[in-house]
Amino acid sequence: MSTLRPTRTSAAVAAALALTLSLAACGADTDEDTGATPTQQETTTMAPEPDAMEDGEMSAVMPMGTGDPFADARTAAQHMPETAATLAAGFAAALDIPGEVDSDAATLRATMTSLLQEHVYLAGIAVATGYTTGLDSPEFEAAAATLDDNSVALADAVGSLAGDEQREAFLALWREHIGYFVDYAAAAAEGDDAGKEAALADLQAYTQDAGAFFEEVSGGELPAADIAASLEMHVSTLGAAIDDLAAGSPEAYASLREAAAHVGEGAAVISGGLATATDMSGDPADEAATLRADLTALLQEHVYLAGVAVFTAYTAEGGTESEAFTAAAEVLDANSVALSEAVGSLAGPEQGEAFLGLWREHIGYFVDYAVAVSTGDTEAADAALTELDAYRGEAGAFFEEISGGELPADAVAEGLAMHVQTLAGAIDSLNAALVQGS
Repeated sequence: MSTLRPTRTSAAVAAALALTLSLAACGADTDEDTGATPTQQETTTMAPEPDAMEDGEMSAVMPMGTGDPFADARTAAQHMPETAATLAAGFAAALDIPGEVDSDAATLRATMTSLLQEHVYLAGIAVATGYTTGLDSPEFEAAAATLDDNSVALADAVGSLAGDEQREAFLALWREHIGYFVDYAAAAAEGDDAGKEAALADLQAYTQDAGAFFEEVSGGELPAADIAASLEMHVSTLGAAIDDLAAGSPEAYASLREAAAHVGEGAAVISGGLATATDMSGDPADEAATLRADLTALLQEHVYLAGVAVFTAYTAEGGTESEAFTAAAEVLDANSVALSEAVGSLAGPEQGEAFLGLWREHIGYFVDYAVAVSTGDTEAADAALTELDAYRGEAGAFFEEISGGELPADAVAEGLAMHVQTLAGAIDSLNAALVQGS
């Protein structure tokens, strides 16, 4: 096997993409980008009992969750921005990538990227939950509450730059626009074209109001017309995803991913304008800052797409055999293929294929775990956790070898433990809310 020796900025991006998934949970408990501190989580129902397996086969990873699947998914995702910052800093230093990974402007762009992308995924999950359990159900209320946590975090980010009064103004405006999306979703579910048009009219008015808001807080650095145009695309792409969800179309997952990708562009524009307006140190558009933002988006998206796939398995008729789950899994797998191509471009096609097989295998174990907990098969759940535990060691050895020892196997395996535990905990919570509680 050849030793990985990237030499260009593009290689740094590819390498970071490849290695990020292995180190996705290595960040600190406090997410500096969002200001959120994940709460101490409780082990949920399907964790293996001490006597459940033979000696030497006990899994070292234990699911961690709170029982709230939406909050748990967000907790798992919140490990990613800090990990992205750590990885970007390492690659920028090793490869002399121009710019600053940790400048105030770079942090602002990463923060806005994380929060705006999260808004799209949490909104999509909330709508899907509403369509499954009812827009007046406790499950939808829980999903909406997690979405509102994101809104508060966004308002805090704006307020940290523009002041408390503008924070409150933004929060009210942002919550109002979410309400219009809920109106649109309700109308779409009922086939109410007039209701959809009314909601779209409200959203169109919102784009103008938001444009004026950002022009004012940025001292003109963010022209109202430009922000309004960007938000119109947000309305269009998220509206298309809602339409697909309402129709039960398998295209909904790809549509949601497209909507999430668009807001990354908006985050770059907004952070640029606010950084200039406040004379912030650094450049949010330099190569190092861009690397950090890109890694933030890719890492966080992986978590949410995995959560969406499990949600679909639990709610679609036919479960993992359904057309809906197949479509959701294909969108998630697109990520895996892109990552394997990145590994192959650096370590050779053979290693790219080896990574793809290893990564797909680990996703399969998560699917096995999700099926097992939904059927109450403790033995199968324990077996899946044991396979995931073993995967940690295999992935550690793989990355230690292709990095020439720069990524010690033990450190990689340790980092993967948190990824396995938080995602397994979210699966337990999804099962309790959507399967056992239905």
